[in-house]
Amino acid sequence: MRRCLAFLVMALIVAAGCTRTGAAPDHVEKRVQIGVSLDSLQEERWQRDRDLLVARARALGADVIVQAAGGDDYLQLAQAENMLARGVDVLVVVPCSGAALAPLVEKAHAAGVKVVAYDRMIPYADVDFYVAFDPEQVGRLQAEYLVRQRSSGAYVFLGGDPKDHNAQLHRRGVMAVLDPYRQQGSIRLVLDEMLTDRSPAAVDRLIEQALAEAGGRIDAVIAPSDTVAGLVIEALQVRGKADGVLVAGQDADLAAVRRILQGTQAMTVYKPIRELAAQTAEAALALARGQEPLATTTVFNGRKEVPTILLEPVSVSAGNLLETVVKDGYHREMDLYNLR
Repeated sequence: MRRCLAFLVMALIVAAGCTRTGAAPDHVEKRVQIGVSLDSLQEERWQRDRDLLVARARALGADVIVQAAGGDDYLQLAQAENMLARGVDVLVVVPCSGAALAPLVEKAHAAGVKVVAYDRMIPYADVDFYVAFDPEQVGRLQAEYLVRQRSSGAYVFLGGDPKDHNAQLHRRGVMAVLDPYRQQGSIRLVLDEMLTDRSPAAVDRLIEQALAEAGGRIDAVIAPSDTVAGLVIEALQVRGKADGVLVAGQDADLAAVRRILQGTQAMTVYKPIRELAAQTAEAALALARGQEPLATTTVFNGRKEVPTILLEPVSVSAGNLLETVVKDGYHREMDLYNLR
């Protein structure tokens, strides 16, 4: 009897030792793998999004695969399908062309993978969640700032890619502000162009066209990004037509903030992307674990009301740079003045 008890005690000790040194306990959750499919990394803003999203996801215990398509719909589909084949648990997508990515959502769901649309909606698709800044509000902020400064004259609107759902909403926000002034005849929209080509040569041609239509003088330009705003300013400067022209951009790129301080760009729209990235990483992790992220609203994408978190963009001009982009840590004050 004593021998049996001794044997039983030894067996329990050995079993306990195996538990400590062997495989992880069953209750430990598998690390979630998040696939992030980006339109492009060409602009400063998207490089920041990538870094912040990856950092937050890793801090939450997830692994991340990131691929960027350089604006190519077909490449983005192929990259995303490759991530599905590699076994990601959830996809976060910034679509090149929203409608072109609708089949990807079906393929992801067939593989049991949820899809989060990041900053741009994927229209006509069964998107699981959407996190973005309100694109209509971005357009309103740009137009409202300009009309407060100059409520008459020749205006130019340059929008995003017409295939981008957010670009259409951005234009809607701009026109909601400008239309009353246009109807009373105080503002003349000499160019209203959605951009499929954002190259320096393409923007230069459009500014030449706008100047011709305006009789040689433009009063204000609304651009779809700070990168395009910079190209607009260069095109005007080359022709000696930049003085007094109000140019509105968006994204609060460092180069744009410096132009605002120099007086060549009127304003930008700042999107606190640290919060955007954090909310997205948290929503993606919840979906991967079979949970429902907490939405603040829904957005209809042509097929369904998509659970959504919409964040507020911020109008930034020379008067509030320190209280916005510097206070949030988006830019350092010394970098605004190129100090070292």
